Amino acid sequence: MAIAPGTTLADYLVPTRSSRRAALVRDSILIVGCSFLFALSARASIPLAFTPVPFTLQPLAVVLIGAALGSKRGALAALLYLLEGATGLPVFAKGGGLLYLLGPTAGYLWSYPFACFVVGWLCERGLDRRFLTSTLAMLPGMLIIYALGVPWLAVVYHLSLRQAIVAGMLPFIAGDLVKVVIAAALLPSSWQLLRFFHTETH
Repeated sequence: MAIAPGTTLADYLVPTRSSRRAALVRDSILIVGCSFLFALSARASIPLAFTPVPFTLQPLAVVLIGAALGSKRGALAALLYLLEGATGLPVFAKGGGLLYLLGPTAGYLWSYPFACFVVGWLCERGLDRRFLTSTLAMLPGMLIIYALGVPWLAVVYHLSLRQAIVAGMLPFIAGDLVKVVIAAALLPSSWQLLRFFHTETH
């Protein structure tokens, strides 16, 4: 199976060749569907007594959705998720509402579109086809989440940067590395299965 440059897993799992309108409908469905996946990943939340930042599966969703949809669709799915939460839908770990996007975890939430875009951009260049390169594509996404989330936590909670790192980064590094490994293993495996079934049906 020849893989065209600039394409993602979603382009092959949900192909459309009929028209530009069909592609727009396909992309819209993918974006809306993945915004709900963000919400589901937020519900898998474990509050921690020593920090206002809960443990969630959202970083895993960020790197997977960015990789599978690509830069633009991934970022749009994340933006739609934030919009859903801003309107009051209970899509965040502790509910919804505009004030949630100004709270202690807001920096992490606002980082998701940027992280999705970067991960998607890298995967559009084929980095998601092997485990090692997939890992390298996912890590910048995690770093972006920390880079925006930790300083915002420091501002809102009146912490020093060092205190914010202790509260909003260090407790999550091990878990987020596991998420990177899971995502980096899933993407190449998915491409291999796609190649296998494509070969079997031709």
